[in-house]
Amino acid sequence: MAAARRLYLPKSTIRCTATFASLVSSTTTTHLLNSPESPISETQRSTSQSDDNFLVHKILWKLKQGKPITNSSPLLHRLNPFTFLEVLGNCRDNLHLAQKFIDLFSFNCPNFKHCSRSLSATVHVLIKCKRVADAQAFILRMIRRSGVSRIEIVESLVSTYGVCGSNPYVFDLLIRTYVQARKIREAVEVFRLLQRRNLCVPINACNGLLGGLVKIGWVDLAWEVYGEMTGSSIQPNVYTLNIMVNALCKDGKTESVSPFIKEMEKKGIFPDMVTYNTLINAYCHGGLLEEAYKVINVIKAMGLRPYLLTYNSILNGLCKNGKYGRARELLVEIADSGLAPDTASYNTLLAECCRKGNVLEAESVFKEMLCRAIIPDLVSYSSLIGLFSRTGNLDRSLAYYEHMKRQGLTPDNVVYTILIGGFCRNGSMKEAMKMRDEMLEQSLVMDVVTYNTILNGLCKGKMLHEADELFNEMVERGVNPDFYTFTTLISGYSKCGNMDKAQTLFESMLLRNLKPDVVTYNSFIVGFCKVGDMEKAFRFRDEMISVNISPNYVTYSILINGFCNKGRVSDALTQWDEMIALGIKPTIVTCNSIIKGCCRSGDASRATMFLNKMQSQGIFPDSVTYNTLLDGFIREENMDKALDLVNEMGNQGLSPDVITYNTILDGFCKFGKMQEANILYRKMVEWGINPDRTTYTSLINGHVSQDNIKEAFRFHDEMLQRGFILDDKF
Repeated sequence: MAAARRLYLPKSTIRCTATFASLVSSTTTTHLLNSPESPISETQRSTSQSDDNFLVHKILWKLKQGKPITNSSPLLHRLNPFTFLEVLGNCRDNLHLAQKFIDLFSFNCPNFKHCSRSLSATVHVLIKCKRVADAQAFILRMIRRSGVSRIEIVESLVSTYGVCGSNPYVFDLLIRTYVQARKIREAVEVFRLLQRRNLCVPINACNGLLGGLVKIGWVDLAWEVYGEMTGSSIQPNVYTLNIMVNALCKDGKTESVSPFIKEMEKKGIFPDMVTYNTLINAYCHGGLLEEAYKVINVIKAMGLRPYLLTYNSILNGLCKNGKYGRARELLVEIADSGLAPDTASYNTLLAECCRKGNVLEAESVFKEMLCRAIIPDLVSYSSLIGLFSRTGNLDRSLAYYEHMKRQGLTPDNVVYTILIGGFCRNGSMKEAMKMRDEMLEQSLVMDVVTYNTILNGLCKGKMLHEADELFNEMVERGVNPDFYTFTTLISGYSKCGNMDKAQTLFESMLLRNLKPDVVTYNSFIVGFCKVGDMEKAFRFRDEMISVNISPNYVTYSILINGFCNKGRVSDALTQWDEMIALGIKPTIVTCNSIIKGCCRSGDASRATMFLNKMQSQGIFPDSVTYNTLLDGFIREENMDKALDLVNEMGNQGLSPDVITYNTILDGFCKFGKMQEANILYRKMVEWGINPDRTTYTSLINGHVSQDNIKEAFRFHDEMLQRGFILDDKF
């Protein structure tokens, strides 16, 4: 019985589908002839049926005689689903004639309104003729028809199955067509409908369905379908095994793989290299490299030879888990085992070197590729071009770009976007736009990533007019701006203080259902702090909290700096206390803003108290901290405290820099202590700290203020010898 179910429909199903006429007489014909809207007499009905029979026989006669039936002929256009089925039914024993009719009809009547059964019969005939692609096209028409349920489709295929003498492959194709059309849930429904009718779905269709479910991440539903499969007479195979192992791995349940394989082995289904490769890839992805090596040993113990794909998975895992040296060793082992590493093998190493910014090793790997006659691809060149673009070495980026073109490779959007990004980061917008023009000349279409890259460069260069023009071009060309587009523009306008334009963009962003994030709100806070409107800056802080976006350390740093610039140090300290209470750790930059605010407001002692407070939070001062404090005490004419801070700076392991010396030296000069200033200058030079223009400006102005013109000119001459040019500060 099980075997019969696998191969044939139940006899009861076949018996109920005896003739083509009976397939539609209860639906199409009855509906047409007995419609309440247009009552038809028995005489009219008989005449209509007679006309239909005459039409069917005339078409059949012309087909058999080889007579032409053209688009201008009224015969084909008079057909309805009922008469179409009658013609096809009369051709059931002559597949050549049936195909001829289907092709002729499809060509001349492409807009014919089929019913489900006429489509189903066509599918069965085409399957019998082994015209799978054409059959699938008709199945697609079935499943895309509006208002047609899966039940109707299955019923129509089943009811025409026996009459057409079809085979179970039609149900395989039906399910696979649903899967390929990305109608996965509908495919599951069809599978279950067929199961309920005691029709055994071919294993290939089941595997296609399982694979489709796993691919889109519906793993739980895949296991449901698998359970329903194994609960019926459908016998899984090694492809089923591999799909479900992939499902376990995708779900992070690698520990369940071994029991599942043992269960399948009891059914006579044994893992193959695909199974092991899937498991190895999962282990590597999860950082379980030792487990991956155990699987390699199992493969070897079974007398199997690992594929290069297997080793490439491990190479990828080693690199992603920070074991580049071991990956390098494995590459040698691969070659020693008789396998030749390929482009993918080297690209893995190359990508890791480039990610870490290891220029020497990246170029070494690339040269090794060339020496081994392994041809680099776009991925290889993209990695290197990206590396040198990020490090600002655009000449090297362009050199690899030109080398790539000489090798016959055509740059794609990714390569051009990387180069454009490099020029934008370097502030070379003219070159970036030239690269954009070249990209367009190659008939490549700019996507949202490329536009965002250029917009970011223009905004950073304060070229907001050009950014606005590019944004308009982007919209006109049908490229939808995304979250990054609007945030980039909002940031650009905010930094330039054009808050009206920034707010207009914000409104446009919301109209497009794009949700702002903490970066967007921080951009507004920066802008309002820049124009000195702390109330609006604070309002945006409150608004972001109201939409469940938590302020971060950047938010508080911006507000603290804004309050300090306005001389509102107490408000700044309130923000500092709030961020500490929220568990947000301030950075040294945040703390330096408060120290600068205290010193600028003439309260260096308060700055010193805050220094102790920040150290209690585990934030230790840097050179900027001490230089700011020095300036604060010198402004208060407290040179003794300033000199104490220099000593304290040394105790903290920080070496005074040119700014430190310039700050103290300027203090001595302003207070007329030129002897101390000269001594400090000599110590500065002795300790290898090169004086700059500020150093000489302070010394010259100090000696002039003491009427010591001779000494002033001596420093003036020394300044010129060091290559510094005079400015209007003298």
